[in-house]
Order: sequence, then C-alpha cells, then structure tokens
Amino acid sequence: MSVHRQLMAVTERIRERSKVSRDAYLERIAGAAGGTVKRSTLSCGNLAHGFAACAAHDKAALAGNEIPNLGIITAYNDMLSAHQPYQTYPALIREAAREAGGMAQVAGGVPAMCDGITQGQPGMELSLFSRDVIAMAAAIGLSHDMFDAAVFLGICDKIVPGLAIAALSFGHLPAVFIPAGPMPSGIPNDEKSAVRQLYAEGRVGRAELLEAESKSYHSPGTCTFYGTANSNQMLMEIMGLHLPGASFVNPGTKLREALTKEAAKRALAITHLGNAYTPAGRMIDERAIVNGVVGLNATGGSTNHTIHLIAIAAAAGIRLTWQDISDISDIVPLLARIYPNGMADVNHFQAAGGMGFLIRELLDAGLLHEDVQTVWGEGLRPYAVEAKLGADGSVVREPAPAKSFDEKVLASVPKAFQPTGGIRVLSGNLGHAIIKVSAVKPERRIVEAPALVFDDQEELQDAFRAGKLNRDFVAIIRFQGPKANGMPELHRLTPTLGVLQDRGYKIGLVTDGRMSGASGKVPAAIHVTPEASEGGAIGKVQDGDLVRLDAVAGTLEVLSDAEAFASRPLPVKDLSGNGFGHGRELFAALRANVGRADAGASVFA
Repeated sequence: MSVHRQLMAVTERIRERSKVSRDAYLERIAGAAGGTVKRSTLSCGNLAHGFAACAAHDKAALAGNEIPNLGIITAYNDMLSAHQPYQTYPALIREAAREAGGMAQVAGGVPAMCDGITQGQPGMELSLFSRDVIAMAAAIGLSHDMFDAAVFLGICDKIVPGLAIAALSFGHLPAVFIPAGPMPSGIPNDEKSAVRQLYAEGRVGRAELLEAESKSYHSPGTCTFYGTANSNQMLMEIMGLHLPGASFVNPGTKLREALTKEAAKRALAITHLGNAYTPAGRMIDERAIVNGVVGLNATGGSTNHTIHLIAIAAAAGIRLTWQDISDISDIVPLLARIYPNGMADVNHFQAAGGMGFLIRELLDAGLLHEDVQTVWGEGLRPYAVEAKLGADGSVVREPAPAKSFDEKVLASVPKAFQPTGGIRVLSGNLGHAIIKVSAVKPERRIVEAPALVFDDQEELQDAFRAGKLNRDFVAIIRFQGPKANGMPELHRLTPTLGVLQDRGYKIGLVTDGRMSGASGKVPAAIHVTPEASEGGAIGKVQDGDLVRLDAVAGTLEVLSDAEAFASRPLPVKDLSGNGFGHGRELFAALRANVGRADAGASVFA
C-alpha cells in the first residue's frame, strides 16, 4: 500500500522546513560516532574511575576494546507505581548483557514525578519543566562516554519525552526504550469518573472518593487510563524505539521479564561494533516523527504530545508544527476508544489486539511510513505482531489478529469510530490553541457563550461552590502558561465543568494552561499561545465578552469590536506567589527562558 498522498505531503513539508537544522544535526552526531568502543578514547585514569566499582572479571572486560558496554538510564523510584517495577531491571539487563557477550552499567538516574500526585498542588508547577531537567540529567549520565548503546527505563508523563530528548542529543548511540507495563485493571473508569463528579457536587465525601481512587490506582504499573503515560508507550512502539509488542504487557510477568532481557540484547546487537549499527539520531527521522503523530491521532492520545513531540523532533533537528499535527489528524481515523475517549482501559485495548492490530491497520491503509528504521531492523511491518511467551521462556511473535476481539475498544479502519483523529488547531483573535474532540460529542463542539474570567482553577472552584456557575459560559483560565507558572495541568476543572455540562449548560474552556490526557467531554481550547504573561490576547478577555469556540471551523474568537478589543490594556498580574515553595524558586531561570507552547515549551534553544 502506498503512503497516503496528504501524509506524504506533510512529511515532505517537514523535511524541507527542517533541511538546514537536520543536516547540521546529522553532521554533529556523525562526528560523535567512533570506529571503536567509546571508552577507548578515555585516558587510563578516566577509565579506571569508570570501572573502579566493578568485579575483577568485569574490569578486565571493560579494559579491552572489543566488548560493548550498555548504559542504563533509569527513572526508578519506589513511590510511583509505574516506576517501582524498574527496581529489578538493572540486574536483568546486566545478566542479559553478559549472555550477549557485553556489559551493562547504570549510567545514571533521572527524577520521575507523578502528575497524579501533584494535580492541583504547588509541585505541579514543576511538572512540565521536569521534562527538560530529565533530559539534562540523562545527558550527565551518558556524558562519561563509557557506553556504546543505551537503554532508557521510563514510563510516565514527562519522563519519556525527556529521555527521548536525551537519547537524540546522544544520537550517535543506539537507544532502546524499555517499558514496565500497565497495572491490571481496577474499578471501571466510568465508575471512578462518576464518583469524582459526585464528590464535586458534594454528594459523597472524601472517604468515598479515596476508596474509589484507591481501587483504580491499586498496584505496580502504569495507570490504566489513556493519558500521557500510556500515550508515551504507544509512541515509543510506533516510532520504533520499543521492541515489537512490548508496550502494554503487565509488570511482574514472565513475558515482561523476557521482553526486558531481549531489549538489552538487542541494544548490544545494534552498536557500531556489529553489522546492524542503528544510531538513534538517524533512526528517528521525519517519517518516524510523522508515524508518532499518526499514532497519537489514531488512538485519541494525550494533548501533552502536541508539545512533547515538537520538542522531541527539535532534538533531532526536525521542525514539527501544530499545523502538521492538525493536517495529519484530518486524514487519520480514530481507531481506539480508551478512557477518557471511551470506557475501556489500556488492558482492554491490549486484549482487543493492541499495538500490533493498530499498526497493521494503519499500514494497510497507507497511513504510516513503512520504510523506516527501527531498533528491530528495517521497516515497521514487523511491529504488526503480538508478543507471547515461548515454551523455552523466550519471546515469540505471532501476526496480529485479523479482527479486533472487541470492536467497541479497537476498530479496523473501515469501522473507525470517527473519520478524523480529533486533534485540531484553533486560530482567531485569541491566538492559537489546541483542542481534542475525540471524547466531545459532535453537538458540543461549537460553544458560543459569555466569558467568565479566572486567574487560576481554584477561583473557578470557589465560584462553583458558591453556586455562581449555573449558566452557559466559557471559562477563561489565564496566567497558566509556561512563563507564568510552568503550565500546570488543570485536571481539577474536569469534574466541575463536567457536572455543569451534565446539568444542560453550554460550557467551554479556554486556557493557556494544559489539560493533557484528561481532556475529555468538555470542549477545551488549551495551550493558548501567546500566553497571557507574554501579552497574549487571552489576558484581555473580560467577564461578559461573547466567546466563540468552534472546533468544526477551527476558530477561537471574542465576538466584539476588533479595534476596541485590541486596544484594551493588559492586566497586571502579580505572579510572585508562584515563585517560591516546593522548590519553585529553583526553577526561576527555566520560567524566564522557556519557549512558547507551540514551539515545544522548551528551555533549550
């Protein structure tokens, strides 16, 4: 099947736009590559420090120039459910490396914060910046130049994008990402959501809410809803950085262990010492990035990746834009219904056919670039499989099922849930924004109502509790962008706005902040750029202004006299309260230097 004409056109547009920066990047990583093991360039004193803690036989191996050494970058901690399984991975990887005739060392650890814990808390203002901190921390680990390839242990929201940026910064090294998998299913997502809304209405108490949340998030593994963490895993597989079939196998299983060991051996097999050298920076090209965007749209993935994918692409010299993402969305059908775009979770998605089925369907429809390089080899077709445990304990792969085992969760292209992916760019006199409509009913995709302006989500919550929001309105939540306060996610708005919408009111949200994987049934124009702190028009909106959010036409406007609106003075907002506490004072330089959301909200040039 030839690649869809519009998909190819977008790819060529990205390639042409990126030519200068991509060529410069490829030249840099070619210069960093060596013809022998990396540690051979170290002085004797350097190398002695590098293996001082090793056993005698490992020192002897590392002293030579023939055995490849695998660097492990880990986001392990034992507080976060998704990362707790990584405690045992270094030992497994070292064992697999020895079996493959190589070595492995933990090169460094990176921080891993949980947005689920920090939602609505001051620590959430560090979340987006943690991505770039993770990239820098991983770079420190790899800077010792002891390694011929690297494996990256990370799952959640900002961790995988940060690790991907680091992997591409060291793009002369092969890079394999190793997931830990989702926790088993807890209570149904619709039940959890219902309890949250009852709590927002004051009809149940904290004890009932905590019980429901604890039954949902209940064991080691990734949270099972389809937020940024699980969108990360989809992206790493469809972009060829995971092994085929690796993304959604539960932790603590024999198959998960076999996949981990196989990943370590594969990373050693693709170093420059063999015949299958696969440097990450060459592997991740314009086609791989476009495949990631296709996967994001086909699965209804997290809107956070309209920021992260741009930053990841930039790390490889590739210039991706929101318009590229939106244009790809126009031709990619929605094939998955996973909460919040449906009631199923990622375990149901996996059981229905998972990534293998999804990739096969998209390839057969000409909606993916098949002719890419992956960590598994040439072409994406080998990813149209299901990984299983063989009789000898190794991984075996079978072709993806011909039909979905649950067409309410995972559909074929002819039976797609909707003809487009649902991520759109909105433009108008309020600036540019992203909206995800895959979970928004068609009749709610256009909202025209008076504005109610708030400077943070707590102000809206207070108004709700005071009974002031029983009306049609578009909530304007401003001063929530990267420069203002680090662009925290505004998840606490979701149950409240959902309650009001369920009461029959026309509700919309416009914000320069984020909603991420929780973007659901309420139409939300997010990531508004320019943000209020940079003089963006969102800062000029006043209570009562008629706002039109039109996800069909792709517009976002204040319906008032254009000249009068443009001449309004910008409000002066004291943001000093966001500058201290919970470590926020340490991030002042990042807030001052961060780029716009539509450029990846990055602190890197």
